[in-house]
Amino acid sequence: MAEVLQGLTAMRAKPVIAGLATFVPGLYERFGGTRTGGTDVAAYCYGVWLKHLTLWWAHGIHRIPNNLVELGPGDSLGIGLAGLLSGVQRYTAVDVVKAACTERTLAIFDELVTLFRQRAPRPTRGWPDFDAHLDENLFPSHILTEEHLETCLSDDRIATIRQSIQDESNDGPVRYVTPWEIGAVPKESADCVLSHSVLEHVTDPEMVYRAMAHWLHPDGWVSHQIDFSSHNLGKQWNSHWACSDAMWALVQGKRPYLLNRLPSSFHENAFTRQGFNILVFERNRYEAGIKREQLASRFRDMPDEDFACRSAYVLARKRAVEVEPVH
Repeated sequence: MAEVLQGLTAMRAKPVIAGLATFVPGLYERFGGTRTGGTDVAAYCYGVWLKHLTLWWAHGIHRIPNNLVELGPGDSLGIGLAGLLSGVQRYTAVDVVKAACTERTLAIFDELVTLFRQRAPRPTRGWPDFDAHLDENLFPSHILTEEHLETCLSDDRIATIRQSIQDESNDGPVRYVTPWEIGAVPKESADCVLSHSVLEHVTDPEMVYRAMAHWLHPDGWVSHQIDFSSHNLGKQWNSHWACSDAMWALVQGKRPYLLNRLPSSFHENAFTRQGFNILVFERNRYEAGIKREQLASRFRDMPDEDFACRSAYVLARKRAVEVEPVH
């Protein structure tokens, strides 16, 4: 009981009420339901894509994926569409629920076309800071050269992508699969699996990691930014770790997802278990927040590297299968 009260004290009132509201049919949807925010703004999608693309180049992956898979696109398919406008040939978005509507996605797409045609600078510095890898106009012109973008942004190509968004047939360059399972993407067909502030939400993380390994061809790569904060559900950035499982069940309610509360080391180990070579696992340390003595019992032994990790960026490559030489 003491842990439940401690968790209740650490959390904001609104998310607790929202969790309880999910037990009343129709009430939760009335107040926003599964809207996620972020990808409903073109500049956000543009900035996220430029960040991931630039970080690949900075760490030795010097190619744009032909076949890109995105986990959890949210309110639009904007991040993947930015990929298509950069040279990706096939984009598959997989999500638990269908949050992106065609009208919103088309509006985001048109704004993205303008941003790329303007060679607009990255919108915000953010984290990880990748400005050192951009030109004086804060654009990755060493990757997206004038010649390359001339092809990517041709009128015919833009029309084809736009038609694919409208058709929703999954036959064109854009596929949107909800809900999804491992078979949503053919085995070893993807060059890259990307997500941004998504892996902290998945309810079956082991299945998701198996799926990524299944989808990627040998030497394909993953690029993920993971947010370990309470997402403003708590009074401090790590208040969610003060909640007992019973308290957290009330906060989550019947929502299809919220936060899995897994620390950074879980994700680092999961990539290794699924046969990835980790190229980068960068932690964003943040010392403020709740104290160790406020942690719920299940998190009490959390290593310091997890306790102070507010977010992480991971870039990893699927290991190629080693073939025994023929003698």
